[in-house]
Amino acid sequence: MLQQRAVPKESPLQLLVPSLAQLDAYADALRRGWSPDNIRLAEAAREELEWIAEDRAAFVALLDDREAKRGPITLPDGSQVPRLPGYRRWMWDGGFCGSINFRWQPGTAALPSHCLGHIGYAVVPWKRGRGYATRALALLLPEVRKEGLDYVELTTDVDNLPSQKVITANGGAFIKRFRKDPAYGEVEALLFRIPLVPAAAGAHDGLDHRR
Repeated sequence: MLQQRAVPKESPLQLLVPSLAQLDAYADALRRGWSPDNIRLAEAAREELEWIAEDRAAFVALLDDREAKRGPITLPDGSQVPRLPGYRRWMWDGGFCGSINFRWQPGTAALPSHCLGHIGYAVVPWKRGRGYATRALALLLPEVRKEGLDYVELTTDVDNLPSQKVITANGGAFIKRFRKDPAYGEVEALLFRIPLVPAAAGAHDGLDHRR
């Protein structure tokens, strides 16, 4: 059963489908040093700014990429792997606050080993400490359930206590400690799982797997 906490019900935070109307605020966050990618950081931000400058409409359209049309993903070691279907939502409280994304393999909750979880999120530094990541995850989960998965998995670094609290506040259970793929340097991380179906309905409750 999912737990709710941290952000007051009157929190102004919303999740928006990316659009041209909010794109300038998003680009401004990139220029200020924020990145939606917690692994490739500045490199990913630079690539996105270049794409926005080249074709604003195409950039926004492919943030909702349920058919994985955007092309391969570049991993930290420079290797490339096929992109999974996925989409982003922008956190908004009257201004841009960050982004949260969801990716999945149609028909299964399993993920390839290079994919560190179904959901990732990043709040801009100047709006942290307000519980926005916790609230954003709570708002995203009902949308995620529409894909028919039994659960979603999220990972955090071992020392990332704030992110771990975001996950557990939304019903996440710790599954295991594991080593990331060689592309990520085989560093240790923590795996959490959030169930998307009632416990009674989950006849196959097996706890296993990763990003």
